[in-house]
Amino acid sequence: MNAVSCPCPERELLLHGLADGELDAENALALEDHLRSCKGCAAAYSEILRQKEALRSDSLRFRAPASLRRRISAAMAAENETGTGTVEMRAHRPASDGKSKFHRFNIGYAGTAFSAVALAASLILFVGSWNRTPSLDSQLVAAHVRSLLVSHLTDVASSDQHTVKPWFLGKLDFAPPVIDLAQSGFPLVGGRLDYLGGRVVPALVYQRHGHVINLFVWPEGQMTAAPETLDGYHVVGWTQGGFTYAAVSDLNLPELLEFRHALQTTLA
Repeated sequence: MNAVSCPCPERELLLHGLADGELDAENALALEDHLRSCKGCAAAYSEILRQKEALRSDSLRFRAPASLRRRISAAMAAENETGTGTVEMRAHRPASDGKSKFHRFNIGYAGTAFSAVALAASLILFVGSWNRTPSLDSQLVAAHVRSLLVSHLTDVASSDQHTVKPWFLGKLDFAPPVIDLAQSGFPLVGGRLDYLGGRVVPALVYQRHGHVINLFVWPEGQMTAAPETLDGYHVVGWTQGGFTYAAVSDLNLPELLEFRHALQTTLA
């Protein structure tokens, strides 16, 4: 961080969490509000985003020079030509034989070159994985688990959809559909705000036989959730009526698909 970008010490780590989409909705909203009034944190946050973008540049990829590639190819060709004969020559020729030394040198050089290329490839993979933003499905599962671990399942606890839906007014830039599916065996528990893909989204909470279902909603076209199973949690996503939905739960997949069908039918 340069001298110009001097963030508040207590918020420096949070800036990285915001850039990586790892903050919960409450902390994300509070930090975004702080950025509007603090030039130091705003500058530091811009620098973090700039560095993340720079690390994605193709210019950071290692490409072996042409001379090294030619030497590796020559060493491989020499090895292919000699085949197993090299081993036999080593067994029957004196150690001082120049040709035997030549073959040993080629093989040793090829091994060293391959080790260098392998090391470079490992560094590329390490940098790429370090900078990779978690997939949307990974963020969905993380948000579901976080809501269970920190006892922050709901901001508004109610089975009445007419209580839950108005609670979101003024907190979001869209009005999410809120449906109670108690008659289908999936009673509404409440709702809360969460943070996914760099934006605040509503999470509607349902239950089924003691299992929690988090239903995340956002306007169509902004993010897409793919059906997936991660660490034992199922993610079921679909788009309907101008909104994208993603249901996450450890409920068995057939019943989670039943939940989706019940909601799709009610919304139709």
